[in-house]
Amino acid sequence: MQGKWAAFSLLAATQFVLILDTTIVGIALPPMGRELGMTATDLSWTTTAYSLVFGGLLLLGGRLADYAGRRRMFIAGMVMFGLVSLIGGVASSGAVLVAVRALQGLAGALVAPAGMSLVMVIFKGDPALNKAMGLWGAVGGMGASAGAVLGGLLTDWFGWRSVFLVNTPIGLVVGALALVMLPAVRAAGRERGFDLAGAFTSTAGLGLLIYTLTDAPQAGWTSARTLALGALSVALLGAFLAVERRSASPLVPLDVFRRRTLRAGNLIMFLVAAGMQPIFFLLTLYTQDVLGHSATRSAMSLVAISVTIALTASFLGGRVLTRYGMRATAVAGLVFITVGALLYQRIGVRDDFVGTLLAPELLGGFGFGLLIGAVTVAATSQAAADEAGMVSGLFNTTTQVGISVGIAALATVATAVTGDTGTPQALVSGYHAAFIGSAGLALLGLIAALTLLPRRTRQVTTQPATPAEAPVA
Repeated sequence: MQGKWAAFSLLAATQFVLILDTTIVGIALPPMGRELGMTATDLSWTTTAYSLVFGGLLLLGGRLADYAGRRRMFIAGMVMFGLVSLIGGVASSGAVLVAVRALQGLAGALVAPAGMSLVMVIFKGDPALNKAMGLWGAVGGMGASAGAVLGGLLTDWFGWRSVFLVNTPIGLVVGALALVMLPAVRAAGRERGFDLAGAFTSTAGLGLLIYTLTDAPQAGWTSARTLALGALSVALLGAFLAVERRSASPLVPLDVFRRRTLRAGNLIMFLVAAGMQPIFFLLTLYTQDVLGHSATRSAMSLVAISVTIALTASFLGGRVLTRYGMRATAVAGLVFITVGALLYQRIGVRDDFVGTLLAPELLGGFGFGLLIGAVTVAATSQAAADEAGMVSGLFNTTTQVGISVGIAALATVATAVTGDTGTPQALVSGYHAAFIGSAGLALLGLIAALTLLPRRTRQVTTQPATPAEAPVA
């Protein structure tokens, strides 16, 4: 058992770093732009390039883990992540940084589904699976909020290049440790071939969809550019579904969506990601643009969310899931998240952290800490032995698309309500409207949990591995 948790710790630490990297660079953008002469558009691409490649390749990365070996893909992704981060740390131009961020997204798309599927393999048939999945999801939630804090501290103390250089030793050391700490798992499906057409259409469709959503608030939701790109992304995803229906070895077998619990887990995660992740984004804007906080102080004002997620998932989430089942646990978590989002209506133009921000941050963090284990188990519990990477990639893709949809939509709502005045009171009114949207998405997730998740499942485990998929030395 100790060996399992040691391996899990390595995988969870890696997940933390990958999710953290989606936000850590954001704090370093101003000094980065000044030194390298990058415009605001150039700087935006350092974020867009990462999320576009990461989100677009997650499905492919998950299936590659099943096909080529989960430990092998995990190690390859971590080594790539460390080496390209070194290039970013010594970059002399903005173009190099954008390319580095794209390659970091590629590495993340290889590592994330491989790591999650390895957790499923390590704890297969073990009662501790519920706790492990809860912790796994909590690590992702903590990474997103901790990235802003660590980014601010590293930038203030060591300069913007440190947010890249810190990844190099992490990537190389984790890659080396993985050789001795993680089980090697024989690849499945080699005899059936690989779905190249599905890989191309899914990657192109998802990548273009994420770009369209990211670009829409600036270009306009009804602009010719947004409509054309949106139509093209939908066409590519439609082509992907047509390819999968006819493929002998599909990237994502379409019958996977007939599994009610798996479908419910992905739907709830999409809604929660779309509703909760924008809260970090909006609060960062609120604390800096309205309250006038520095980047570091702004990030520190959000720490309560990540700390509460960590404590709840570590000490309570798995136990509640095992005792009361997926539906009761998910419903409880979503109630706390919804109430927390509604309480952000109390924010104003004056700084009152204890009176206005602390309570909703604690409620939202507590709710997410309860929810994440239940929804992760739901999304992976009906996976066959040779599908662990695929369902992990699907779950990660659902999360990433949900984040993109939520930030794009709620940022547009906030901007529309704020209007052109830009006064502190107008900005607060826009944030109020966006937080109502967050609460609405959480409420939809609550309805989905009540209607789609099974009533009672004391213990959920994935199906046992077949002999061809058993861990080998």
